[in-house]
Amino acid sequence: MNNDLVVTTPALLVGVDFGLPHFDAELDELGQLALTAGLRPIAKMTCKRKAPDAALFVGSGKADEIKFMAEQMGAKEVLFDQSLSPAQQRNLERHLGLPVNDRTLLILEIFAQRARSHDGKLQVELARLQYLSTRLVRRWSHLERQRGGIGTRGGPGETQIELDRRMINDAIKRTKERLVKVKKQRSTQRRQRDRRNSFNVSLVGYTNAGKTTLFNALVKARAYAADQLFATLDTTTRQLYLGEGGRSASVSDTVGFIRDLPHGLIDAFQATLQEAADADLLMHVVDASNPSFPEQMDEVKRVLGEIGADKVPQWLIFNKIDSLPPERQPLELFDLFEVDGLPLKRVFVSAQSGQGLAKLRQMLAEEVARTVSSSEAISDPRFDLDNFGENQHDF
Repeated sequence: MNNDLVVTTPALLVGVDFGLPHFDAELDELGQLALTAGLRPIAKMTCKRKAPDAALFVGSGKADEIKFMAEQMGAKEVLFDQSLSPAQQRNLERHLGLPVNDRTLLILEIFAQRARSHDGKLQVELARLQYLSTRLVRRWSHLERQRGGIGTRGGPGETQIELDRRMINDAIKRTKERLVKVKKQRSTQRRQRDRRNSFNVSLVGYTNAGKTTLFNALVKARAYAADQLFATLDTTTRQLYLGEGGRSASVSDTVGFIRDLPHGLIDAFQATLQEAADADLLMHVVDASNPSFPEQMDEVKRVLGEIGADKVPQWLIFNKIDSLPPERQPLELFDLFEVDGLPLKRVFVSAQSGQGLAKLRQMLAEEVARTVSSSEAISDPRFDLDNFGENQHDF
């Protein structure tokens, strides 16, 4: 028997263009998500619509085309690049005779596979339960009305679907209570770092931008890094010693963002993402070799706004410059890049080869020394608040 043989489910990928600018006509990202989740994309189909069909999302004619292609290609599952409503998912499964899943479920499945820490597993479980609670729409044969038991007059009793929903709601409540404890623990850890007058840096960015590889290179850590989506889910924090300034910084590697990241996941991962909101500096890691990096930057910006981290000072770290062709190589390793009319510091690096990391460490050492020195001066009892207006030039 060959243990190296891995059997994966063949899947048909479907994308619907509603005229939005970020539509992925090649369905490349959905294909990567499918592979990461353990599925095997075998064919792709795209179509255009002005709006989703209420019943089948794509309309009955296109649903017939999807069914025919799935039969011809031997697909055992159909994956949509957009989120489906519970009713649309149920209707499509009945029409196609195949399991139908959407982008949201794929991301949830990947998160479930990748979560390692206790709090990471809790956060994923909460998001999965919240997603499942909206899918109890009689998709399964056992969800049929039960007859009343002892003490009834033979009338309809509680439905199985109601029992399932109640159990799920109870599980959601328990998981939320456990996550509250996790949030308190993380808050305590952050307060301890604050008391040590620590400078906190969070690495954020689109998934597979190279955050963990950069994290490992900066702090000499061995966190798991791979060329795949959502290789890192659990926040890892290490001390980065900056000899140039005689200071150190706490650096945190966080979960990557992605287009249409389910709101349930953003809510569930508040305990983890709070690291970014409470940071002194965000290092927004960008895959400079990806042609879609502007759209990916916009998505990161959107999620940062949702978690309340959009006001934190931010640097742009354009990573993977070793993968750029000669004509796209930067002339300088540091410049300013305008975002929403504001110039942000931008550093070009290759976390893989080490190019640009010395410049990044130097800039970080200077920033830490400047910021910590300013905070020490403000906390110094000799600091005169009455003369603050006269002494602003000193800071």
